[in-house]
Amino acid sequence: MFLDEVEISVQAGNGGAGAVSFRRERYDPRGGPNGGHGGNGGNVILVADANYNTLHHFVGTKSFRAKNGEGGSGSNKFGKNGEDLILKVPMGTIVLEHGTLVADLTENDKTWLAASGGLGGKGNANFVSSTRQAPRFAELGEPCEKRKLKLELKLLADVGIIGLPSVGKSTLISVVSSARPKIAAYPFTTLVPNLGVVAHHRKNFVVTDLPGLIRGASCGRGLGHQFLRHAERVQFFWHLIDGSSLTPVSDFRTIHQELKKFNPALAKKPTIIVISKADILDEKTIELVTQKLKKACRQTPFVISAATHSGIKELLNYTLESLEKTKPVKAEPPKITIFRPHLEPKSKSFNVRRKNKKLFFIDGPRLNQIVVMSDITNPEALARIQDVLKKFGVNRELARAGAEPGAIVEIAKKRFEWWGQS
Repeated sequence: MFLDEVEISVQAGNGGAGAVSFRRERYDPRGGPNGGHGGNGGNVILVADANYNTLHHFVGTKSFRAKNGEGGSGSNKFGKNGEDLILKVPMGTIVLEHGTLVADLTENDKTWLAASGGLGGKGNANFVSSTRQAPRFAELGEPCEKRKLKLELKLLADVGIIGLPSVGKSTLISVVSSARPKIAAYPFTTLVPNLGVVAHHRKNFVVTDLPGLIRGASCGRGLGHQFLRHAERVQFFWHLIDGSSLTPVSDFRTIHQELKKFNPALAKKPTIIVISKADILDEKTIELVTQKLKKACRQTPFVISAATHSGIKELLNYTLESLEKTKPVKAEPPKITIFRPHLEPKSKSFNVRRKNKKLFFIDGPRLNQIVVMSDITNPEALARIQDVLKKFGVNRELARAGAEPGAIVEIAKKRFEWWGQS
């Protein structure tokens, strides 16, 4: 089954909680804190794999989750990191989030971080200071990242074969490559795009046929609307025209207009006009059709017969020459930033917003992370947050905004009492 579009949900693993632990030995019953850190949650990673040519393996499973990090323990033992979840996709897969392109996996083994695992919380041994000799709190694990993504496959091919149904697209691809598509004498025999590798003069290029193009394909008629996206990556088109058609020029214009309506850039791609089924035509008919198309398209068409292989060599020679002259420039993929507030020097920035005399909202990357990973029901953990507010300069801004000791502040959807500037 060919599947080129799917929506999935990905969820990384939560970070493991840090441990609250103290050393207890026979001759040292009141040893210092030795709680270890929690492990980081696993990431969800997409990897382009040349062995896949469809998204069919996502059928039946639409939600994916990486492993959580394990909690820390005594004796400064760190929790185990959660295992990353690797999701393989075909080369040419693009990733959309809320309709925005976030990744384009065009090369084999290319990876993209789909969801970041949460950081492991620090154990109580990390919070020892000159004023805090025996901390009885540790950080919670950081919550993981969750995303809803849409995967769309756009086949990677150098040449796309287009034309009305039953003009010989599948037959041609079976002759010039090792592909073996289903072939029959009725429209819409081809229900999926076929990919084939053409080996000619010790050089290779990839060709695909695009099925179901008819008048109205750009609006969803026939099968063309399902597969037109695969035409967006090809460098050239072979536009096949049935030599026995009574309206060859009209046939050409029908497909050209559908490409233009779907994506104007498609209609501007270099196109090689090919008259097919020459084996069933006499020389006079071939000459007449050739002249009509030459006048309408302003180029001399190639005349071929897939049955007798006549004209195939000339078509392949010209295509190889054209491909070498127009090697595409690889576009830079979108840069994906892995945001880790604890590592970012500018992440201590914040803003204070006054809701009323007693309620103030505070927002800032690092502040949010610290509060999310803190158990504010623990008095010592809350005291640490109050220290952080002072170090970051939040207390000064709260006072300027009119806050008084006892006011309620909200950070990362957690509310607690502000102790004031002291």
